[in-house]
Amino acid sequence: MSLKDNIIEMLKQCVDPEIPVDLWNLGLIYDINLQDAEDNKTDVFITMSLTTPGCGMGQHMANDIKEKISSLELVKDVDVNVTFDPPWNPEMMSADAREKLGFNPTPVPKNEPEIKTEWE
Repeated sequence: MSLKDNIIEMLKQCVDPEIPVDLWNLGLIYDINLQDAEDNKTDVFITMSLTTPGCGMGQHMANDIKEKISSLELVKDVDVNVTFDPPWNPEMMSADAREKLGFNPTPVPKNEPEIKTEWE
């Protein structure tokens, strides 16, 4: 498994404290950049967003990311940058996250009669 894959697996362990879904599947991770560092290690630069600009848990989540990714043997330093460009929206979530949070449309049962939506 590549270092980037290991980083993604770690990000899946970082959960938004206010939403029971990990940051990766919420679509809050915008970019992961790796840069060679000394001693055959790698510096990791992560760009992420928050579900809302007023989220008070942003620093907590950034610290959680730093702590978990820093524990990887090949990582020297971790930098987390929070951005709101582009602003996060629910369409950025994975299908699993949308389903878990109830964002998927509910299918209409096949046995239900059709409802007329136009007035005569």
